[in-house]
Amino acid sequence: MEDYIVRAVAADEQVRAFGALTTQMTEEARRRHNTSPVATAALGRLMSGGAMMGAMMKGDKDLLTLQIKGDGPLRSVTVTADSRGNVKGYVGNPEVMIHAKANGKLDVSGAVGNGTLLVIKDLGLKEPYSGQVDLQSGEIAEDLTYYFAASEQIPSAVGLGVLMNRDNTVRQAGGFIIQVMPFAQEETIAKLEANIAGLPSVTALLEEGHTAENLLKKVLNGFDMEIIDTQPVRFYCNCSRERVEKALISVGRKDLNEMIQDGKPVELKCHFCNTAYEFSVEELKTILRKAKS
Repeated sequence: MEDYIVRAVAADEQVRAFGALTTQMTEEARRRHNTSPVATAALGRLMSGGAMMGAMMKGDKDLLTLQIKGDGPLRSVTVTADSRGNVKGYVGNPEVMIHAKANGKLDVSGAVGNGTLLVIKDLGLKEPYSGQVDLQSGEIAEDLTYYFAASEQIPSAVGLGVLMNRDNTVRQAGGFIIQVMPFAQEETIAKLEANIAGLPSVTALLEEGHTAENLLKKVLNGFDMEIIDTQPVRFYCNCSRERVEKALISVGRKDLNEMIQDGKPVELKCHFCNTAYEFSVEELKTILRKAKS
């Protein structure tokens, strides 16, 4: 099944909800960065959350950046997403390996450690919106839940999951975000809390074959739910040789001259997609001339 996001409302629009299937997107990220299982789980969770948060934005050029910085061995997780379902991301230490938890689950919180979650929304205004909170657990879903409450004052519930195959490829990935509107009744909130408390894990539901719509139906059990729209989601990086060349021009003539004096080609890799771009000495000389103009 292709990856996608579904947007819905429930309880006379007292609740808005987002569900996502992101297995292929997460596997693409794993393949590009050759991440370890726990690094894949952390990156996949944040990418899934970012995809749904991106779908909350309205402008075609709006851009969301999520960055987790922790004192654990993973070091950091960075994700960007737009409103059209294009998502990319990377981790600070893709090869991190730590013991699983006692229940056999990947120890994402142990890999992340203590730290902060930074959210930047570039909505085409004079200054981007920026919010930062301390990590609550390092499990990512709980941290996003806390961010919504603390920075945006929106009571929310976030569920995210990534399940790996024995060969370390991605078996399942996805999640949901449920948000309560300011006019929501106490009865609605109490019913939602009871539903969420009784939910199995996201990966357990995905393993049962639930679609993104069915994930939301589980969370919103007992409510009238209306699907607003669906949209595809994918791993997509807009890097190009031209963009990397501009970055080389910006490093300055001194550094470019040193590269040329080394007499060897220079290889630069995109952080987000790991694509390598090689520039020969002759190409570096051409770039140097552009830097002078």
